[in-house]
Amino acid sequence: MYSIQANKSGTRSINVTEENLQTIEEYSLFQDLIDSTGIVDETVLDKLKLTTRSMITSQDNVNKNLVNLCIDVIYHNNMKAFGLHQLINLYLKWKANKDNETTEE
Repeated sequence: MYSIQANKSGTRSINVTEENLQTIEEYSLFQDLIDSTGIVDETVLDKLKLTTRSMITSQDNVNKNLVNLCIDVIYHNNMKAFGLHQLINLYLKWKANKDNETTEE
């Protein structure tokens, strides 16, 4: 279990599980999410929310992990642009560690 800071002052946080990170990877949710400026703002968060909502509504068999990711992280009351930026950073670190473990084996 990981915890990301949801606001700049550090008074709010969001718990992120290994399954949440795997779901982000499985659906490539961060691919092409951020435009060329590299800035994570509320429009980027809204785009992610709309993308995940669309994915859930278009599936016949709804993936439980995707729904859990939305409930627990993406649509969390504390999730704002700062929190999304922290989630992206966590995902990149997690992915790098996972890739390093794979190459070492």
